Amino acid sequence: MNDTTTLLLAGWIAPMDRAPMRHGAIAITGQIITAVGPAGEILKEYPRAAQIDLPDSIVLPGLVNAHVHLELPGDLAAIPPTDHFVGWLMRLMAATPMDAVKLQTCASENARESIRQCLHFGVTTVGDISRHSGATRQALAQSPLRAVSFGEIAAMAQRRGFLEEVITLATDATLASEKLRIGITPHAPYSVEIPAYRRCVQLGLPIATHLAETPDEAEFLAQHTGPFRDLWDWLGRWDDAVPKFAGGPIRMAHSVGLLNAAAVLAHVNYCDDAELEILAAGNASVVYCPRTHRFFGHVPHRWREMLRRGINVAVGTDSRASSPDLNLVDDLRLLRSMAPDMPAQTIWQLATTRGAAALGFADKVGSLTPGKQADLLIFPADSHDPLDAILRTPRMAPTALWIGGQRP
Repeated sequence: MNDTTTLLLAGWIAPMDRAPMRHGAIAITGQIITAVGPAGEILKEYPRAAQIDLPDSIVLPGLVNAHVHLELPGDLAAIPPTDHFVGWLMRLMAATPMDAVKLQTCASENARESIRQCLHFGVTTVGDISRHSGATRQALAQSPLRAVSFGEIAAMAQRRGFLEEVITLATDATLASEKLRIGITPHAPYSVEIPAYRRCVQLGLPIATHLAETPDEAEFLAQHTGPFRDLWDWLGRWDDAVPKFAGGPIRMAHSVGLLNAAAVLAHVNYCDDAELEILAAGNASVVYCPRTHRFFGHVPHRWREMLRRGINVAVGTDSRASSPDLNLVDDLRLLRSMAPDMPAQTIWQLATTRGAAALGFADKVGSLTPGKQADLLIFPADSHDPLDAILRTPRMAPTALWIGGQRP
């Protein structure tokens, strides 16, 4: 075994499931981490292993972007949403090609650029939301990224009759593999009716949804009024058979069993104390997207309170349509500015151990632990606290990335 093992000897190792260590080493055999610890101990255990010296570096787990739309373009991120979230959404829809062939081509091209950015910025695992999953799954299958591909569905009003058809497309597992898992995303409470949510939960697949992203969801659910009703009138697809629900989107999600299904809840920007208790009693994870949250000018997110209540919180970039790029570390840097007293490792865990747990990849990635995949991210380290230094240094970039023991 020693003859096929590679040792990374680094100035710092940040396993994420324990405290960072100076003068550490990681043993990699094939695609798997086989040992992590003080360099002297690992050298004795693997005396004949090949060695790579990284004396001025820190090694972290590859990052997990738990909520991203790889297929969306970057054009709209430069246009501030000065009117309303729904106005921005209308512009996004208006910019989407109507021709089916062109639509797939654009989704594929956008996905490939997004994948390139993920890898460039140190992301090795993604939770991707895709309306055009045939195109994005092809791009993912050809990339080194690990992913849960959540096929997105809309099923409300005049679109409800297409539910089973869109579920079939969204859950197509033709390209599924050990590194590409297939899930489903009922898009949001303003685009998917309650029975359709319940149907998606019953499939037993990995599941994600956009929830409590704006304060208007509760009004729309209860009364079918407000900006989201304006959106449906603009689309010309409304009918009056849409069920109503009083109590808001979080209670709706609880009522259909979504919160007990280890679901990924994107955003959750608006919730009160009682709703936090509901979330804390369930199994769902919340994915906070800091730069997208700031882009839309939402009220302060309650991510720190969620952590204190035991809710699993991860981070994501959302899409290039609402974020400058897919640099997940810049989202962490924004969190550091919001919570300067929070331990740096706690912030990094939102993009490592917690992100992996949210996507169901905790047994594979998220920490530098023997038995897990050798997904590694390497940064310069010339500080007594390099995890914090990276977060406090704008534009500091990774120097190397490994996925499954290989440089992609």
